Amino acid sequence: MEYSKLVAITGMPGLFELINSKTDGAIVRSIDDKSTRFISGRIHNFSQLESIEVFTTSDNINLADVFNTMEKSDTQLPDEKDPVAVKKYFEKILPNLDFERVYNSDLKKMIRWFDILKKHKIEIKLSEPEPEAPVAEQIPEKKEEVSPKTEGKKPSKKTPAKKK
Repeated sequence: MEYSKLVAITGMPGLFELINSKTDGAIVRSIDDKSTRFISGRIHNFSQLESIEVFTTSDNINLADVFNTMEKSDTQLPDEKDPVAVKKYFEKILPNLDFERVYNSDLKKMIRWFDILKKHKIEIKLSEPEPEAPVAEQIPEKKEEVSPKTEGKKPSKKTPAKKK
């Protein structure tokens, strides 16, 4: 399972693997119980983990960077039900988080999602962007096509028809 295929769905706990998207929703597989089902896009919103950014006091950082920092930290994950311990944990590992815009519920979600990723041994890695095709420096001029009938003849000047 790839990190780039993981989505969070509003109103539904846990993380899901995106199997296929449709115009009115998506087919997803739960990471926890491996059940596959259709989720309506009219009721729920989908957020790819790869595209989620977290507010900091300087530039925003990607959620994958937060997870990598959590992984490298020697501090034990706090109980997500203790809001004070959760906030202290993030103040220690990411002191530049903007705690006015990142709510405690967001911090709890990050801990829950990180725990799911570790339990299922999913590598937290952003996908590489595809290299762009080189842009042509100069567009060649289009030559006028000459048909065999008009070759060597001067273009004729047609005079507009006179009105009666």
